[in-house]
Amino acid sequence: MMDFEFLISRLGESGTNAFGGLVLGVMFGAFAQKSQFCLRAAVVEFARGVIGKKVAIWLLTFSAAVGGTQILITMGELDITDSRMLASYGSLSGAVIGGLLFGAGMILARGCGSRLLVLAATGNLRALFSGLLFAAVAQASLKGVLAPVRDSIAGAWLLHNDGGLELISFLGWGSFTGIYIGLVCMLVAVFYGIKSRLTPWAWIGSVGVGSMVVGGWWFTYHLSYQTFDPTQVESMTFTGPSADTLMYLLTPTDAALDFDVGLVPGVFLGSFLAALLSRELKLQGFQEGRSMIRYIVGASFMGMGGMLAGGCAVGAGLTGGSAFSITAWIALASMWAGAALTDALVDRQWKTSKEEAKVLVIPALTRAANYLAKAISSKKARFKSG
Repeated sequence: MMDFEFLISRLGESGTNAFGGLVLGVMFGAFAQKSQFCLRAAVVEFARGVIGKKVAIWLLTFSAAVGGTQILITMGELDITDSRMLASYGSLSGAVIGGLLFGAGMILARGCGSRLLVLAATGNLRALFSGLLFAAVAQASLKGVLAPVRDSIAGAWLLHNDGGLELISFLGWGSFTGIYIGLVCMLVAVFYGIKSRLTPWAWIGSVGVGSMVVGGWWFTYHLSYQTFDPTQVESMTFTGPSADTLMYLLTPTDAALDFDVGLVPGVFLGSFLAALLSRELKLQGFQEGRSMIRYIVGASFMGMGGMLAGGCAVGAGLTGGSAFSITAWIALASMWAGAALTDALVDRQWKTSKEEAKVLVIPALTRAANYLAKAISSKKARFKSG
């Protein structure tokens, strides 16, 4: 077991926990920036009938998180049965409805919670605005005016399993099943990665992002055995931590530092440094006021959806997926479905409508206007002659 006594003696228990989140967050942000990891991009690519770079990157990340976590569990180096992801009950209604909302929101806001944080660090003001709103709505859904709505939806359909909601045990599969699933996903990812000619940084960054999920589990688990105060065994997620970090910065509080509060600034710093070193910093903003409506709706959907689903695209998709949480896998599937449906209805439908307008609607309106103008002219002529 890794000994954190040196850090604890100098930073304290809560400070060590936050420092671990900061370090892992910096690496996560750098890897995410260099690989361009993004669930939204992967869903859009797949939904439009293509399995290319974006899907390959997401599969590489997912397989690294799942395979690495399950290997540590099998080796006895990790135990996550007491984590929040595997609590004594889970909300199926929250997973489904929250996942659909989150998936729709990340299409509208053009990025999930983690992706907005990464983009904001590179100078994208649209992402910064959306990320702040995402955190605010998440906080309102957790403890504010939207909390009763969240509680009502989440409590509509609960799944109880006498202390565990781990999919592999629930289905009675063998202890090596998680490793096999991670390996199969990795082989598929490698196939499409080679086919898509991923760059070296895409390979390294994708596996690196997934490895940070494994690192989060490993760090908090080993730290929990060396602290007197209870330490939550957890890993990467951005819905709750974004809300917690925002409140920590805005309001005076005596709350102790924790992994989440270190994670969010770490990801921002890592993304910024990676973009700075590769000269990818670029100031970007809204081009028109109307586009803000899309981002406002999207960020709001993600804030509520992430709280209902028990995590974001990383929290439920990678962290919950690596733990084989039943509700996390359902939430992830719902995110894919919500994103694909929203892309079809909003983005692809809008483009199709514009093309149809050019070919059919605009000429028809032109002919109608000409006919109306002739009719009015004819009436005026008859009126004058009469």
